[in-house]
Amino acid sequence: MALITCTDLSFSYEGKTVASHINFTVNEGDYLCIVGENGSGKSTLMKGLLGLKQPDGGSIVFGDGLSANELGYLPQQTAIQKDFPASVYEVVLSGCMNQCGLRPRYSRQLKDLARLNIRRMGMDAYTHSCYGSLSGGQQQRVLLARALCATRRILLLDEPVNGLDPLVTAEMYETIRRINSEYHIAVIMVSHDVQSALAYASHILHLNNTPEFFGTAADYKKSQASRLFLGGDARD
Repeated sequence: MALITCTDLSFSYEGKTVASHINFTVNEGDYLCIVGENGSGKSTLMKGLLGLKQPDGGSIVFGDGLSANELGYLPQQTAIQKDFPASVYEVVLSGCMNQCGLRPRYSRQLKDLARLNIRRMGMDAYTHSCYGSLSGGQQQRVLLARALCATRRILLLDEPVNGLDPLVTAEMYETIRRINSEYHIAVIMVSHDVQSALAYASHILHLNNTPEFFGTAADYKKSQASRLFLGGDARD
């Protein structure tokens, strides 16, 4: 059964349709990259999946035991987030909030989960460091650890390498690949970097307000949508 099934989704702002006729599924272990030009509906779709934007039509169905509050989310960073006055441990632990229920405090198990995900992201030496003092790449690792605390099934990543230098970008892509393959966590990632998407993703959703393509990355390389978007022939 699919973790997420989207059927004929449409979204609008102030009566103007920005995305429509969106159909796709995400299964356990998938790595889906959502690509397209600016203004093509990528971020709007991400907001819809997170429940931050209600669709005008269609449906988003969570299956295989997944619930809407079990999504791990890494948003685009803002200047305010970069200077957030908290320790690495506090930032990561806050990702466990959806598991607290009515309890006013984090349980020992949730605290252990936060420490585990800090180690998984290679940030254990910075556990008590101020988040705002870290480099951009380190901050993204911390936010990935936070997102992992919120889910064991699926991550939603919105431009996770935006603003990072090439070396750190490559390391971040490899970290996301490892999360997907070793921890068996599905990934939905919005990206402008189509070449890297093709290198890592299992599936591609290409939006241009309506879907230009949805299918495997291998099939996308051969598609008309790929040829037009990348320019010239489809790339290997």
